[in-house]
Amino acid sequence: MEQNYVTNAGSTEPVKTQIPTETVELPSKGYLYPEENPLSQGKLEIKYMTAKEEDILSNQNYISQGTVIDKLLQSLIVTKINFSDLTIGDKNAILIAARILGYGADYEFMHNGRKVSVDLSSLENKPLREDLIKKGTNSFEFILPHTKTVVTFKALTHGDETAIDREVKGLLKINPNSSSSISTRMKYIITSVNGDSDKKTVREFVDTAFLAKDLRAFRQYYKEVVPDVNMTANVESDGDVLEGVDIEIGVGFFWPDAGI
Repeated sequence: MEQNYVTNAGSTEPVKTQIPTETVELPSKGYLYPEENPLSQGKLEIKYMTAKEEDILSNQNYISQGTVIDKLLQSLIVTKINFSDLTIGDKNAILIAARILGYGADYEFMHNGRKVSVDLSSLENKPLREDLIKKGTNSFEFILPHTKTVVTFKALTHGDETAIDREVKGLLKINPNSSSSISTRMKYIITSVNGDSDKKTVREFVDTAFLAKDLRAFRQYYKEVVPDVNMTANVESDGDVLEGVDIEIGVGFFWPDAGI
């Protein structure tokens, strides 16, 4: 992250102070965004946390609505972007950078009943599969290994995640015993089936023809090729080093004084 300065971020009034900012390199390098989108530059600026952001983190309405982290990141991002356009992998990179700037790189969380710690600055972006990406297009292709169905898919964005959450909550209101989170996500991720991009076709495929063994292979491939931060690292616990642990974003991530 490269340090810069922003003058009284978010205000048009005369400024007397300068707030330092950092440049965050996006895991996607901007390749998944159209050229006219500012995110296509592959980086953006975020400012250091201030009392304003502490107020956001303690806002009970945001906490109860589950929007507190999104509100925080929107407040910290200096570059003028549409927040909904951010892919989840790029959003994760901003999340990690914001935590480091706000509270430092040392992060403790519980893993299998043990308190462990990790240096967040050691987390790196996953290697980008540039050979699979056409710049300016958020689209990938995969042949399902068992049915040989050809599907195209995209990296989910924050806007997609918001729509998925809304749809899942709506389905739960209709049937409180339903469990549709995985299938709903697939309906947003997959963009065409054997060349047919009609949404009705995609939804029917997910509901009636997406074999579980193909789904497993697809989810693994998605995880491998979609740009993101590598959230697996070596952690320490009471002098021991545990290798290959998935970093869990818990209550102590932006509230390190809350205890875990």
